[in-house]
Amino acid sequence: MIIACPHCAALNRVPAERLQQQPVCGKCKTALFRGKPVELTPANFAAHAQKAELPLVVDFWASWCGPCQSFAPVFSQAASELEPQFRFGKIDTEQQQQLAAQFNIRSIPTLMIFKQGNVVAQQSGALPKQAFYQWLSQFK
Repeated sequence: MIIACPHCAALNRVPAERLQQQPVCGKCKTALFRGKPVELTPANFAAHAQKAELPLVVDFWASWCGPCQSFAPVFSQAASELEPQFRFGKIDTEQQQQLAAQFNIRSIPTLMIFKQGNVVAQQSGALPKQAFYQWLSQFK
């Protein structure tokens, strides 16, 4: 399985049976799974969304958005509990306007799931924890 490093975005080949064994990046030697969302930018987005084989769950958000702020702890908890089944990433729509425009983000928070470059699901609005986990369970 190809996994992008959350620190340096280098691609790493990890056997599926080793995903639970805290694999480290072959390039920078940091943990491939940190249990927290990756800050996505145009520089690292392609490695995580298009080249890596893990489903990527992306939260498009902004700091001034109340629902985004209330959903942030749920998203962070999901990252700590559900990695390495998924990779979790956040895109600040104020800082990364190019990515927000590329995916036609009109409301926030917007959640998207990518599998090898393709958007396989999209959800607008914050979800309670149980509903979020149920939505994710369809894409394991």
